[in-house]
Amino acid sequence: MKKIYLVMILVLGYSCGSGGDDPVGSEDPVNRAPSVPTQIYPLNNTLCIDNVVNFQWNASIDPDKDAVQYLVEVSKDGNFSNLIESKIVSNATSTLITLQKGVAFYWRVKAIDAKDMESAFSSQNQFLTEGVGVSNYLPFAPSLVAPALNTVIDGTSTTLSWTASDVDNDTLTFDVFLDKNSNPTTKVSEGQSGTTFNASGLTGASTYYFKIVVKDSKGG
Repeated sequence: MKKIYLVMILVLGYSCGSGGDDPVGSEDPVNRAPSVPTQIYPLNNTLCIDNVVNFQWNASIDPDKDAVQYLVEVSKDGNFSNLIESKIVSNATSTLITLQKGVAFYWRVKAIDAKDMESAFSSQNQFLTEGVGVSNYLPFAPSLVAPALNTVIDGTSTTLSWTASDVDNDTLTFDVFLDKNSNPTTKVSEGQSGTTFNASGLTGASTYYFKIVVKDSKGG
């Protein structure tokens, strides 16, 4: 009786691809986004008295310790469809931007790491730059015309006269002071437009002093 022997041959398979010896799960780790920066200045509803605005924010933290730069956007609308400035800032958490005076703006900032992973934008802050100030030059001190200093007059009345000018050509008004004090404090006329005043009822053999205070139409 013949015996039949069965022989089993096991064939082990190996991957022929490159890196077949690499351990499982050795891929590069996923890059993570930096944290959202928080604004320091201008805060919401701030009036900036200088139109060269120093935008400032807190540094973002990158969980992978990548280098971080920042994108600052300034717009005239809250949708940021009308961008006035879009600026990349590296190695700093502030930047100077010159803007129009007397205009409302919005701004926001986000962080971008060295592998182009971006944070979300910060909240948007609205601020206003102060408008152009209106300069007003004070009127020149009035020049007294009559009576002249140390003049002796006859009678108990006289006409006081003076001149005044203003480089802005503003309308001028005058307060008239008259009494026997060397620095007169008795106001005998207020807010008059003319440059003369009829002083009557004076006491004979007395020394009188008068002064004129000039004001322009802007309160100078």
